[in-house]
Amino acid sequence: MKPIKIALTKGRTEQQVIPLLEASGIDCSGLRSKGRRLIFDDDPRYEIILVKGPDVLTYLNSGSVQIGIVGSDVLDEQGNRQYAMLNLSVGKCRFVLASTEDFDPQQQRRKIIATKYPNITKRYFQSIGEDVEIIKIEGSVELAPLIGLADAIVDIVETGNTLKENNLHVYAKLQPVNTKLVVNRLALRQSQVPIKSLITSLQTADRQIKQFEMNGEWTR
Repeated sequence: MKPIKIALTKGRTEQQVIPLLEASGIDCSGLRSKGRRLIFDDDPRYEIILVKGPDVLTYLNSGSVQIGIVGSDVLDEQGNRQYAMLNLSVGKCRFVLASTEDFDPQQQRRKIIATKYPNITKRYFQSIGEDVEIIKIEGSVELAPLIGLADAIVDIVETGNTLKENNLHVYAKLQPVNTKLVVNRLALRQSQVPIKSLITSLQTADRQIKQFEMNGEWTR
């Protein structure tokens, strides 16, 4: 049987998911000492491919991989056509509206909002009945209100430390973000047993790690 291919978001998500994969019985020794490698087949049942978050759905939609592990921010921004099968307890954070201390969220003029997530930002402001101009930025979004490019930003925060260090304040809390396991629709029909077995193992591992964390017995 061919191995199940998993597109894993590299970086923070990768580091947070590795303990879950290991607790599920998957050999992640290669990932632990990856160097510049991007493809790992230490466990013959799985082939893990490290990709950037925005590319996970590209691989998944094309059928190049059967499973993707990615943040809900990417799914909500791009629009997910596949099956989101599992919410993982890692990677939890939240979208916020933030700006400088003198920002007035009630100001009547049309605001300029900078963000990496124009679709999520547009939907938020539509939900509150406000028309704004949205500027898409790929780099450090925090700079935009500091240099006068935008009135405010919409971005993801986990601890809020980056905002504080740049003297930015949170004016509204938007939708939460977490890490999801997403399955290609066709792959689920073709490889239902091994995919559902992996999901069950990850669910069990996720519950165990959450319990260990609550008891102060686990550190990533």
